[in-house]
Amino acid sequence: MMQATVRDVAAWCGATFDTAAGGTMLAGVSTDTRSLAPGQLFIPLAGERFDGHDYLDAARRAGAAASLWSRSRKLPDDPGLPLLLVDDTLAALQQLAAGYLSRLNATVVAITGSNGKTTTKDMVASVLAVRYRVHKTVGNLNNEIGLPLTILAAPEATEVLVLEMGMSGRGEIALLTRLARPRVAVITNVGESHLLQLGSRRNIARAKLEIVEGLQPGGLLVMNGDEPLLKEEISRIACPDRLRVQTYGESPACDWKAEDIEIADEWTRFSVRAIGADEAEDTHETYEVPVPGKHNALNAIAAIAVGRRLGLDREQILGGLRAVKLTGMRIERLRTACGAVLLNDAYNASPTSVRAAIALLAELQGYRCKRLVLGDMLELGPQEAEMHAAIGRLLSPEVADFVYAFGPLSGHLADAARPAFPAGRVRHFADKHDLAATLLRETGQDDLVLFKASRGMKLEEIVDALIKGGVG
Repeated sequence: MMQATVRDVAAWCGATFDTAAGGTMLAGVSTDTRSLAPGQLFIPLAGERFDGHDYLDAARRAGAAASLWSRSRKLPDDPGLPLLLVDDTLAALQQLAAGYLSRLNATVVAITGSNGKTTTKDMVASVLAVRYRVHKTVGNLNNEIGLPLTILAAPEATEVLVLEMGMSGRGEIALLTRLARPRVAVITNVGESHLLQLGSRRNIARAKLEIVEGLQPGGLLVMNGDEPLLKEEISRIACPDRLRVQTYGESPACDWKAEDIEIADEWTRFSVRAIGADEAEDTHETYEVPVPGKHNALNAIAAIAVGRRLGLDREQILGGLRAVKLTGMRIERLRTACGAVLLNDAYNASPTSVRAAIALLAELQGYRCKRLVLGDMLELGPQEAEMHAAIGRLLSPEVADFVYAFGPLSGHLADAARPAFPAGRVRHFADKHDLAATLLRETGQDDLVLFKASRGMKLEEIVDALIKGGVG
């Protein structure tokens, strides 16, 4: 984590301070007094419902060595610790992270996309960790607060930072990439998440492509070559003298082309044909990842492209992919006491990612019964009802034996799916307790149950009930 004096921190974020405290050492930062460790710098952020400045006493009692303080706030009579005065504490946090990053001299790999960015981040980090000391984004710390905190938590010996970049509107990725100054950037895809805020997939593509604004001269953009919008929009903004582009996907024109994909419930095996890219000649190599799904083969290919860019060979990349551990609720494989297999992919959902989950379920065979649990997809805008119905029309008994839909929007999904199924095989639930009880009653040995929904639906509560064998 960051180890710096008050004087260093003030220089990085433009703060004024009592010079007598300039030599005070700071060991990391915290924005939350509940987890603040002794010796850290407290950064009081202000939101709509809270103001961190109100917790200065709690920070002092927790052992904070110093605190940022907004110049617009009245100075406390007796702060009890050094205060660094700044115009805006959030901007100061971001400037502090940029300053610390310049000291680290680490290579930054930045990853964004509508779907798959967390999985791709985990794969890239696992691959690069074979050769480098890697620090990566933990959990969902991928926004204007989380990304600076991720940087400031990196050990000083870090050689590669793998940073996930999230967004909900225009300008947010631009801010993050200018802060991080990546050498390599990845865009996994353009989905429908945040249509409510951005209005169209083209606008989402433009927002994702903001990632090139902070890319270092000569840097590499690795992007999904199966997405026409990315290719159209990059042609309008790319500067050949400062940006290289490589594409990956299934289309023949991709620099890194996926072929011969095989899927089981615990792994995916695939071949990669590198056409051009950084290869001296065309190559055809086979890889494997310990997670199922064609979409995960494509995520892995992005990691392969990044690994090759940073000097790894096939054997090193293969070892990194085989060792990958994904962040929770991304095709997380679990087994119940009754012998059923659960695939928990309920961290988030959009039409694109739900279609990928459906395709995965259709591929998996050898189970007594396949059950699909789908919850609402959120933040889709005015077309949300039709988008749910469109997912319903994709479903058939060849995909799943039973469909369980949960949430008000998923009623449209269930209505659209019912004509393709025997009576009673598609059911809609408005109550989570009823859904959990039904699954507990009906799920048996050698069944496969896949869960997919937006995070706000909290389907992990149903997964927990099946694991525990009862509804709390």
